[in-house]
Amino acid sequence: MTIAAASPVQSRLGPPAIAAGPTSHAARWNSLKTKASASAVVDIRTHISNIDRVLQKPAAPSVFPSSNTSTAYEDAAGDASKISAARTTGVRWFDSLKISKLFGSAAATTEENYSPRSLAHLHRLLSDSPRPSPKSSIASRWRTIHGADGWSGLLDPLDENLRRELVRYGDLVQAAYHAFYANPNSSSSSTPPTVALPDRSYRVTRSLFATSSVAVPHWLAAASAAATAPTWMTQQSSFIGFVAVCDNEREIARMGRRDIVVALRGTATAPEWVDNFRSSLHPISAGEKVSTGFWSLYKTPGGSTPDAPASLSSAVVDEVRRLVEKYRGEELSITITGHSLGGALALLAADELVEEIADAPPIAVVTFGGPRVGNRGFAERVEGKGVKVLRVVNAHDFVTRVPGVLPGSGGGDDDGWWGSHLLEGYAHVGTELRVDNRASPYLRPDADPAFCHDLEAYLHLVDGFNGSGLPFRANAKRSLARLMSQVRPNMKAIYVSRSRSGRFDPVERARGVHQGCLASPSG
Repeated sequence: MTIAAASPVQSRLGPPAIAAGPTSHAARWNSLKTKASASAVVDIRTHISNIDRVLQKPAAPSVFPSSNTSTAYEDAAGDASKISAARTTGVRWFDSLKISKLFGSAAATTEENYSPRSLAHLHRLLSDSPRPSPKSSIASRWRTIHGADGWSGLLDPLDENLRRELVRYGDLVQAAYHAFYANPNSSSSSTPPTVALPDRSYRVTRSLFATSSVAVPHWLAAASAAATAPTWMTQQSSFIGFVAVCDNEREIARMGRRDIVVALRGTATAPEWVDNFRSSLHPISAGEKVSTGFWSLYKTPGGSTPDAPASLSSAVVDEVRRLVEKYRGEELSITITGHSLGGALALLAADELVEEIADAPPIAVVTFGGPRVGNRGFAERVEGKGVKVLRVVNAHDFVTRVPGVLPGSGGGDDDGWWGSHLLEGYAHVGTELRVDNRASPYLRPDADPAFCHDLEAYLHLVDGFNGSGLPFRANAKRSLARLMSQVRPNMKAIYVSRSRSGRFDPVERARGVHQGCLASPSG
């Protein structure tokens, strides 16, 4: 496993030493530091005034950075109140199971002062046009950005083109969350939920479902029948993501290839949570083992009826193979992306696609807050097949440090967590891009664990990350309103107070559409 970001000691001392040779990275590092120093000279009163003015604008809420996609999402997703109701009911039901207490509670907000530089960043985020940054052509180096060299030299400092690609893949995972919460009861391949993509260059070609092999406990089924628990919390098959392909010729030319994407959400239902706890190691070949729960969700079919969804494994392989054959002869890439549980399943999918698709295009996996999936043998197996894996990790996200979503003591042939995991050991795969929620000037340094694992928080941090020891990016584009809509206690007190005084309520403005976007307390 390669750790790309600098160590904490190195971060305190300054940028890492750069070998002699091409000077582009060193020059960029110095340029970033110079710009950061220049932005520190700010008139605080001017920025307070600007913030007030921006917050009082009666602007319509925007789901995605591009204003022309928010309307498309609202039209496609249907009644936004269903998203909010499903989300709220699910969270309340989780509270009754005390699962939320595992994440801790947000501490009381305290007043904190902003530096002039932080106020400058805040003003830019609030006042910038909602349009995303212009995309430059990556056609000549797409393989490098796609991980051909293990992202060597691109992570610290973070290459701006790679940053855009990472945020885009994260937004595709957010679209999977949106679609699930818009229609959480969809459990059949014949009634897939509508998926509205934030990037219109891509087109969804197949919905994906995951099925748990764990029988729903009697008391849980009774609660669902009595309407004290939502039915979608107990169903064994649920929409978990989609396969999409880029079919915009202009974007294909910019990227240098046609990209096939598999996007997978994190945990959302009770059966999925149960599988997360099944953390015994399941052998898939000699010396190569993976989590029993992850393997079950990946391989279990939805049933024997004609409209029952196929297993996630067969659905992904069949659809990606079909697309590869359809576009055979073109320059192609396969990107599999997921958050939390979705990141774990993404690794299993990548491992299988290499074997099942003849002459497969380059395969890259991009995960956000993903747990360990298997033992060292499995990690070596994936890396040995040439699959490139980039794990985006928040330094304070505990999910990335456990073998499953939470460590548990299995049953049956499970030797227990201490016996199985310490003896055989779980291991991460690939390269790590480490971000830190304490580096953001807009977030509380003591943000709670659920927030540290939240996908929107991840995308906020990636969008603002420059490099180890460097300040948060001054021209970050991602909206803070979306982040604040569910995690207000984790935001800096001064931002909360300014938004309230400016009659700006991100919860009301983001109600419905944003509710399915954030992954907490799912994982």
